Amino acid sequence: MNNQTEEIKKVSIIISRGSLDGVYPGLILSNGARMEGIEANLFFTFFGMDAIIDKRMDNLSIATVGNAAMRLPWGQKMPTWLGIIPGMASFATWMMKKEMEKLDVPPVREFLQMIKDAGAGIYACKLAMDMFHLERKDLWEGVDDILTVGDFYQKAAGGPIIFT
Repeated sequence: MNNQTEEIKKVSIIISRGSLDGVYPGLILSNGARMEGIEANLFFTFFGMDAIIDKRMDNLSIATVGNAAMRLPWGQKMPTWLGIIPGMASFATWMMKKEMEKLDVPPVREFLQMIKDAGAGIYACKLAMDMFHLERKDLWEGVDDILTVGDFYQKAAGGPIIFT
């Protein structure tokens, strides 16, 4: 058991996966941090960039192939081969969005805006921008800046870094 006496004042979260289940943990953690008065930075890199690319952020999905944790609606573990059935990813995405809606979890764009409005920093990775041939105009307007890894470490200094 950790007897942590030092209060967390800042957290930086790296989002590197672009699926719904890859993006939402970071959004939830950063939102929770801001609600607790903790400074939060979100750094999007590699396929996590899809969450801040304006034309992609509203269409994130669930990967059904290779997702060992995938369950059928009644709770049974889903056999991996079912993931290859046409429409399975769309169905899984629809189901997850429906469940999140029941819990009043906002869609990605709205959630990011809420997090930004709460004062969190939202940053894109310079290397990923270059690697995927992206320009600033491709990004959601709420992105604060495009950072190198070194710049990100400067922003993250003084707090833990969480990789989702």
